[in-house]
Amino acid sequence: MASAVAVTLLAVPAMAEKLPLSEISRYLNSLTTAQSDFTQVNPDGSVSTGELMIHRPGRVRFEYAKPDRSVVMAGGGQVAVFDAKSNQPPEQYPLARTPLSIILAENVNLGRARMVVGHQEIDNTTHVVAQDPDHPDYGTIDMVFTANPTELRQWIITDGAGAKTTVILGELRKGVRLPSSLFSITLEQQSRGR
Repeated sequence: MASAVAVTLLAVPAMAEKLPLSEISRYLNSLTTAQSDFTQVNPDGSVSTGELMIHRPGRVRFEYAKPDRSVVMAGGGQVAVFDAKSNQPPEQYPLARTPLSIILAENVNLGRARMVVGHQEIDNTTHVVAQDPDHPDYGTIDMVFTANPTELRQWIITDGAGAKTTVILGELRKGVRLPSSLFSITLEQQSRGR
């Protein structure tokens, strides 16, 4: 009987434990610069690809693959959306109004009261759903991590209206040199003649 129990226990795959919030905060705070290819699933189901550049704190750049010349970037506390199909100046709004600001904060502290609204292990990944505790109406970010070593694999931003945008990362190359000019909204406007 005991051997049957032992065989049954050995046949059950080991459950991955979810990463602690302190470990995820440590990991995000250790990211200074990073670069990766990405695939984005938009709220309407369309798919975009491109290159992502992160320069913490507060800066990110999404360059969409050709033929699309669109760029979404954050710098100087603002997000700017440069739509390649538009002749208008970029749409701009404060970075603090987007859930992405949680990843880009100078000091990520997922242990802060009411910031994390979901934390679970799903299929050997840790999902952390976070929001601005002072402004839950800005939406949430569902970050997906793998362990050993801890690595950010994707995020899903749900905006205040419930629309979801998923960003799936390729290999995240950390510690890369990224010039500040990549995150300058003014320089991007000048280069596009807007």
